Order: sequence, then structure tokens, then C-alpha cells
Amino acid sequence: MSSAPALVSALHSDPIPAPDGTARAAASPFGERRYNAWNDHVKRRWGGRVQKVSVAAGFTCPNRDGTLGSGGCTFCNNAGFTPGYLDRRDPIGEQIDAGLRFLDRRYPGTARFIAYFQTYSNTYGEFARLREAYEAALAHPRICGLAIGTRPDCLPDVVLDYLAELAREHIVELEIGVESCDDEVLRGINRGHDFACSEQAIRRAAARGLGVTAHLILGLPGETRAGMLAAARRLSALPIAALKLHQLQLVRGTAMAHDWARDPQSVPLLSEDEYIALLADFVERLSPAILLQRLGSEVPPALKLAPHWNLRLSELAPRLSAELARRDSWQGRLHAPATERLEARL
Repeated sequence: MSSAPALVSALHSDPIPAPDGTARAAASPFGERRYNAWNDHVKRRWGGRVQKVSVAAGFTCPNRDGTLGSGGCTFCNNAGFTPGYLDRRDPIGEQIDAGLRFLDRRYPGTARFIAYFQTYSNTYGEFARLREAYEAALAHPRICGLAIGTRPDCLPDVVLDYLAELAREHIVELEIGVESCDDEVLRGINRGHDFACSEQAIRRAAARGLGVTAHLILGLPGETRAGMLAAARRLSALPIAALKLHQLQLVRGTAMAHDWARDPQSVPLLSEDEYIALLADFVERLSPAILLQRLGSEVPPALKLAPHWNLRLSELAPRLSAELARRDSWQGRLHAPATERLEARL
């Protein structure tokens, strides 16, 4: 059941006008997929699949430890995206070994593996401790790089400079949690920073040559359809290499789940059809240069309260491609610079 039909447009898009005013057939620059897929890029760049091996280094967040606040973001329970094979009590090398045993069975023939510092804010802490954790991962003989998840307010110059140094010899992907481009929404989820903080962090990282992947959650309380589509344009104006999109899910043990249990109307949730429509609307407005690394997320069933979709994560990509094909559309078709060039010719 959904209580947020106003967040998405109808599954409809008009044909693209040609210079003479008539409708013309679409020609996707991304082939049948119709969006700029991270996996396709990685396979071209590295000659095969690059798989992330999750590790936990015991870091926390400034809005959990009292620096900015306590309790963390209202949507966050890190158990919801911690792999079952991961025991954070083990040394990092042993965590990687456990992950590789699982991933070698699931993804045989993977070209490269990188260590994924995913839980909490992995650039938050004393620099010596951060460096020790990163170097412990890179010391593993099968690890060729790092993916580091963090917040935009946890990126001091010394850390960015060090990551830029590592990136000269290793794959380094910096994942920055933006979550929303609306400051009121960010306040409502106890995020502890504004969108300007995300903009500054992304620019500072990119200026050092680091590849930045931004995270965005679609459907947070207080978001409007107009605001989320505006986010596509605002993120497109930033020097990000890739984007991870997540649908809002309610995870047990979070403040947002408690709010929803008291009053479901306070936390509107999208149905799978509404999310596909919103995703297509968003992708049409996103710069075609930005790689889409993730289209949604999947919380373990034991932890997820809602929404309950009849859709697996693996089905999101073909569903999005099918919807874009039905519209004769693709990533970036309504991106502002392309729209402005078209209007200039009319």
C-alpha cells in the first residue's frame, strides 16, 4: 500500500520535438539499457567485474557520539546493510578473507576486489587510525583499492590529501552521503549538515582528482516530487563521478520506524510502480555523464518493516530500462543543458 501518489508523475512522457516542431523517434546514447551504468563502465575500464568486499573498522558518526548530536540519522540502522558474513570483531584482513570466500562463490571470475568501508563514517576519527585501517586493507594480496563511505562533514584536508595520494596507485572511490538536497528535509532526519556542506565536500574531493560517488534517498519525509527532480539538476551541476540512489525503507530500531508505527501518514512510502516512475523522471533530468552505480537498496527481511514490494533489487534495472524505452527516453534527455540547446534551435 502507498500513501504518496503525489510524489511521482504518471507513467507518460511526450515524444521529443524535432527542430521543425514534429515528433521524432528517440535514439538512446546508452543502447537498450538507456542509462549510464556503473557496471558497464567498470567492465570497460578494468576488463571485468570489480567487486566490493565490506569491512568494518569500528568507526562511528558525529551525530551518534555527541559531537553533533545523538541517535544518528532517523532512517539509519547500520545492521540493515551489513553483510551476514561480516564479523566486525575480526581484524580487517580476516574480514576480507571471509568476504572473499563468500564472493568467490557468488561472483566467480571477478577481475578485481576493493575493500569497502561501508558502516558509519569511515573518514571520522584520528588520522593515524584511519590510515592504519586503510593500509591494513590494501596490504591484503587480493585487494587493489578502497571504497570509503562517509559524511560530507567528516572530510578534513589531511584525509583528502592522503586519499588523493593513495589514488595514484590504487582504485579509490569516495562515497559521500548527501541523502537530500533540501535543508528542511535534512533537519527532519537529524542529518546534522546542510546541502551546502555536501556541495563543498564534493568540490574539495574532486579538486584533488578523487572519484566521488554521491548517495541520495528518494522519498524521505518532507520531500516533494519537485524537490527530488530539482535534486537531479543540483547534483548534475557538481563534479560527481557516480550516484547511488536508494528508495526509502523503514528499518527496525530506527527513529523513523517508530514515527511510522505511531502515525503511518507521517512517513509516506512509495509503491514499486511509483518508485519506477519517479526513478525514470529523475534519471531523465540527470546529467548523462554521471554513472548510476545503484538504483535502489535491499534491507534484510528480518529488519525491514516497509514497504513490501513484489520486486527484487535485481529487477530494478530492467524495469527502469523498460520504462525509459516506453517513454522513448534515456538518462539526460531532460537535463537542463540539453534542453536549453534544443530550445535555442527552435
